[in-house]
Amino acid sequence: MNDRSLTRRTVVQGGLAGVAALVAGCATPLSGAQPRVVVVGGGWGGLGAARALARSGKVEVTLVEPNEAFMSCPLSAHYIAGLQPAADFQRSYEAVDRAGIQRVRERVTAIDRAASVVVTASGRLPYDFLVLSPGIEYMEDAIAGYAQAREQLPVGFRAFEQTAVRQQVERFLANGGNFVISVPKPPYRCPPAPYERAFLIAEQIKKRAVKGKVIIVDANPGPMPQPVAAPIVNAMRTVYANEIEYLPQSEATAVDLGRRTLTTAMGEVRFTEANLVLPMRAPALIRQAGLGERWAAVKLPSFQSQADEKIYIIGDAQGTPLPKSGHVAFGAGVRVAGEIARRVAGETIAAPTAAAALPGGICWASVTHDEAIMISVGATFVPGAPPKMGFEVDPKHNSASGAAAMEWGQTMWKNMLG
Repeated sequence: MNDRSLTRRTVVQGGLAGVAALVAGCATPLSGAQPRVVVVGGGWGGLGAARALARSGKVEVTLVEPNEAFMSCPLSAHYIAGLQPAADFQRSYEAVDRAGIQRVRERVTAIDRAASVVVTASGRLPYDFLVLSPGIEYMEDAIAGYAQAREQLPVGFRAFEQTAVRQQVERFLANGGNFVISVPKPPYRCPPAPYERAFLIAEQIKKRAVKGKVIIVDANPGPMPQPVAAPIVNAMRTVYANEIEYLPQSEATAVDLGRRTLTTAMGEVRFTEANLVLPMRAPALIRQAGLGERWAAVKLPSFQSQADEKIYIIGDAQGTPLPKSGHVAFGAGVRVAGEIARRVAGETIAAPTAAAALPGGICWASVTHDEAIMISVGATFVPGAPPKMGFEVDPKHNSASGAAAMEWGQTMWKNMLG
């Protein structure tokens, strides 16, 4: 077995076993009733935290999530392109219920930090510790005219929004023309995702002999993240030279749905269908609670809020240089669960004085239904300095990574929801 295979297997299987280890062996909790932990968001980060906290048996866990089921954004491009059914990426929350986690199917409207209460439409949930994993919201005002065209131009970077984008893809594949995908400047959720969507739609163009092409309108000088740019550009040139037109440094500034045009820094681009990936930020809840502006301000390596020692913010809403990816979110959730368990046990958490590993991440940029590019990210926190990031990237898309991507997805979903 070569080093890359070992790394791939270790990332897929390792890190997950740490869930139980991080919360095992905790001492007696604080006096009185068990401390109450409210987790907001039932995605990768929230589930990582909630399941690990429930395993500790030392706290009461409440998960606040408006959706009745889970849908994975990672790997869902295969559904968007019509290659797999939605059911392949959806799971129920039955395992969460069986774990003894109280599940509240509502949306959080406010956080009352003074009272240590989460506010929903129907009531107030008190907490001793609060874990926020609310995901992202779109900055609609970044592209003039988008707000008026929202219903016809779904972004599809949040759970269950993918269905509307798939409908766009189906219309395009039936009628042809130009399918435009825009890419914002980072940070945004899952940087390789817009290119992955373009690849899988282009694959369908080739298979179905569609008279059309995908146009990638990229605000950046090259594909993001930069360490994966070379294999992505290689795939554009060698696999989809006739199906993809790539326009770098072409930030989208306005859309006219009536004229079917997208205004960019390099001029107008006509489209038949358009998937505009908007710039992103943390949800308004973060600003309402005074926890940050565009992104939540957190301390590393703990992900504790800079504004409130009772609150931890994980997932894509947190404002660190770490990739906004499902795997990083899950690892951060497990880490936060471990720290809360130690605090409940009465342990003092000292500020780090030496380098510390941060949650690593792995993702897979699919180039075809069967081939992908593996992207593995390691990060280290050094006190007083930005996190140090290290990337391991496949030099070229390959079938081994394509198979490993699906294996990774199944493993992660089982650990969250199995």
